[in-house]
Amino acid sequence: MFTGIIEAFGRVAAIEREGSNAHFMIESPISHELKIDQSVSHNGVCLTVVEISNGKHRVTAVDETLKRSNLGQLEVGSLVNLERAMLANSRLDGHIVQGHVDVTAVCSDVKALDGSWVFSFEHPFQPEYLLVDKGSICVNGVSLTVVKPTNSNKKGLFSVSIIPFTFGHTNFKDLKIGDSVNLEFDVIGKYVAQHLALYATGFHQPM
Repeated sequence: MFTGIIEAFGRVAAIEREGSNAHFMIESPISHELKIDQSVSHNGVCLTVVEISNGKHRVTAVDETLKRSNLGQLEVGSLVNLERAMLANSRLDGHIVQGHVDVTAVCSDVKALDGSWVFSFEHPFQPEYLLVDKGSICVNGVSLTVVKPTNSNKKGLFSVSIIPFTFGHTNFKDLKIGDSVNLEFDVIGKYVAQHLALYATGFHQPM
């Protein structure tokens, strides 16, 4: 489990393909602190550390992960947002993030304001992709607040405001119109949406 508060950048040092899997060697300031079999969020995707050497760590993404996230679009030199799993005795500064990507979205607009930025995104709409104004959303592993979500023509649209610290300490600084990002919707909202959908069909969980 994660909080969506990014600890560090990682930079892709090497990519090795093996069948339908991809092995990523990530260089970062926290790589030397990691342990084998530790879970680390990479752009919001929970991956297991399988190797550590010389300030780098290695993780593997299987075919399903590559298809459901933007990890398959990473190149050598790409920046990746990193977060280690939360401690049970730490503050939950963001929101509950599982590291399970629901869908990718496309950056549709970037507006630079006086001291902040507004990024807008478009994603395929499904009822379980529940967004509410001022609710939580995880974008590339970053816990953010939703602004003006709408649904139109089977597309979900929303924006987020980015403060200078977040802009400078995540890969939002490299994000451009047309780029793909990973989305994880609020887990509480997903359970509520699923419950309502089942209730509407007449299904009732036995007590």
